[in-house]
Amino acid sequence: MNANEPSEPAPDPGSALRASDADRDRVSDRLREALAEGRITPEEHAERIDVVYRAKTYADLEPVLSDLPAAPEPRVRLEKEPSLPPPEPQPPSVVAVFAGAERRGRWLVEPETTVTCVFGGAELDFRQAVLSQREVTLTITCVFGGVDITVPPGVRLVSSISAVFGGVDLPEDDTDSPDAPVIRLNGTALFGGVTASRSEMGTTRADHRRERHSLHQQHLQMREDHREQIRQLRDQRREHLRRQRESR
Repeated sequence: MNANEPSEPAPDPGSALRASDADRDRVSDRLREALAEGRITPEEHAERIDVVYRAKTYADLEPVLSDLPAAPEPRVRLEKEPSLPPPEPQPPSVVAVFAGAERRGRWLVEPETTVTCVFGGAELDFRQAVLSQREVTLTITCVFGGVDITVPPGVRLVSSISAVFGGVDLPEDDTDSPDAPVIRLNGTALFGGVTASRSEMGTTRADHRRERHSLHQQHLQMREDHREQIRQLRDQRREHLRRQRESR
C-alpha cells in the first residue's frame, strides 16, 4: 500500500455487539415514524421491518436507518446502558384477606399471577416491574375488597373481569403499537372493584388522590354556580311577573 493513500477506517468494535429486543423495537418505532412521514413506502417499510427482526448485531441494524434524517434517537446506540440488578422473583400469587398486600419496585412478573382480595386491598405497581413475557395475565378474585393497579405509559390493559355489584375502571390505551406489552385481567369482582391508572415514575398515588379531590371540588363549584344561575333566573322571572301585575 502506498504510504500516501488513506487507510480504511477500522471497523467499529461496537458494531459486533449483539442487538437486544429493545434495540430492535427502537429501530422499528423509527421506521413507523418514517412511514407516517412519507419518507419510505409501505413496501420499503415491510422490507426493512423484516431485516430488523432478523438482525443479530448492531451492524445488521445500522443500514436500516442510514438514509433517514436525524431524530431524537436516529441510530442504534452502540453504548450499552449500565446493567440493572435482576428483578426480584415473587410468588405467583398475591393474597389480601382482611389485610393489605402490595407489589412495587423492580419485581419479576410471572406469565400468570393470581390476586385474591377478601375484605382487603392489593396495590400492584408495574412501573418498574419486568414482565417475563410480552403478555402476562392477572387472575383476580375480589370480594368486598379492592385492587389498585398502576402501569407506565405504553402498556396496554385488557379486561374480561366479571363485575357483580362491583366495578372495573381502566384508563384508555395510549399506544397503537402491536408490540406493546399487554396485561390481561381475568376473574371476578363481587362487591369490590378493580381500578387501574397510568403514570410515569415519580407520580405517587397521593398525587392521584389530590387530583381527584381537585376535580371533585371543581365539580361541586360548577354545580353551585349552576344553582345560583337558576336562582337568579327564577328571581328575575318573579320580578317580571310582579311588575306585570302592578301595571294592570
